[in-house]
Amino acid sequence: MALKIQVAETKVVLQNLFLCTVVFYTVYYLAYTISFLALRLDSFDEFGPFDFKTAPSWASKKYLVNVISLEATFVISSALFVLVVEEWIWDYACTVTMIHIAATSLVMKQIPISTHWWTAIGFGLIAMIVGGQMLAYLLYKDNFIYPDLEHF
Repeated sequence: MALKIQVAETKVVLQNLFLCTVVFYTVYYLAYTISFLALRLDSFDEFGPFDFKTAPSWASKKYLVNVISLEATFVISSALFVLVVEEWIWDYACTVTMIHIAATSLVMKQIPISTHWWTAIGFGLIAMIVGGQMLAYLLYKDNFIYPDLEHF
């Protein structure tokens, strides 16, 4: 009657989580730098990936850099997470997003309350989960762990 699911060891999960977090922030800073250069901002803000206080305006280059780099990070990271963990992308995506929210709160010394930031995080997380899970299925469908439902 029980589901038979192979669970990875805690050490492996923590290593994968660490790698996914490093991948996420590496991609984030690369996307932020490329967006910064493409839109020719005046000064580079090293805390830019954590900035949720910039007023939302499509005319503001700083806001555009923040949004473009955030969404690009989620999309690109989903593909890279597949290479790191092969499956369970949704789990790592949610955990890394929660780590990012906590890091943002610590860096900015305030809990984000702006709806535009939460909307961007939500859309990015959905894109990461859907894109990552679809890519993982396409690449590793023969190796996926399916629950044994015969005796459920």
